[in-house]
Amino acid sequence: MKRIITTAIIVLVILIGIIVAGPFYIINEGEQAVVVQLGRITNVVTDAGLKLKVPFIDEVVRYPKKIMAWDGEARIVPTAERQFIFVDVVARWRIADPKKFYESINTVDAAYSKLAEIIDSEVRTVVAENPLRESVRNSNIIMDRSSNADIMGLGDTIEVEIISSTTQSSSSHEPIIRGRRQLAEEILARSRRMVPEYGIELIDVVTRQISYSNELTPSVYARMIRERNQIAMAFRSEGEGRKAEWMGRMENEKVSIISAAELQAQRIRARADAEAARIYAGAYNRDRSFFDFWRAITSYRETMPKFEKTLTTDMEYFRYLYNPR
Repeated sequence: MKRIITTAIIVLVILIGIIVAGPFYIINEGEQAVVVQLGRITNVVTDAGLKLKVPFIDEVVRYPKKIMAWDGEARIVPTAERQFIFVDVVARWRIADPKKFYESINTVDAAYSKLAEIIDSEVRTVVAENPLRESVRNSNIIMDRSSNADIMGLGDTIEVEIISSTTQSSSSHEPIIRGRRQLAEEILARSRRMVPEYGIELIDVVTRQISYSNELTPSVYARMIRERNQIAMAFRSEGEGRKAEWMGRMENEKVSIISAAELQAQRIRARADAEAARIYAGAYNRDRSFFDFWRAITSYRETMPKFEKTLTTDMEYFRYLYNPR
């Protein structure tokens, strides 16, 4: 009887120990796990729910199943022209193969360190293989006259033409072959080749910020000032040209208006002279003697004050002045 009681107690203790050790475990949504038995992976769990394990022997290592963000630090990187810039990139990743992840990296913190090592290396390589303009610019829209005209509208076509002609003539604005977005895609492609062996899937890599180093900033500002001055000079030149064009139009219109006015004035004077001649002729035909007398008196009034000395008045011109009749 005592043996039965002792055996029951032992069995009860064993059962309590098994229950306390936990033969069951729960995988939540957004989690995945690997079951490790004495250092060897025996199971990979990717579905959520209540799971069973061997107490005291199996170890459950949980990993996040969701997409995680990797935020790198800004690194100073040389370009192809040996100009140094700060490049700050971010990436999104997830654990695609928990078994490989556990065998190669084991922890999420180690994964962040490994991603930093891989992505920073590829960023340095890609940026160093390309000129500065490829890293800081994304397209040739500033040099595309038609695209800018379509985007900015018909009213800004003149401004676009000025900016386009200025930037195209400037040696500092060389065309973009690849651009910042394509460089980010190349960094992503290169990094993706490195991470599958660690059970990681790299979803994307985005260039968050690119800034100039302290040594490069003054030259960049000087170039920007020079470009703005060139555009301002182009505006002034365009304005002077438009001014000369409008002044020429105004002068042509002025000459045209004056010519038309003079022609009209000549026509009016001609009609007036003809009317005056008609009136004079009518008056002369009505009373010729009085008309001759009136013409003579009018002439005397205009010419006599101008005479300083008169030597004789025995002239046909003075016939009305000294004629007793």
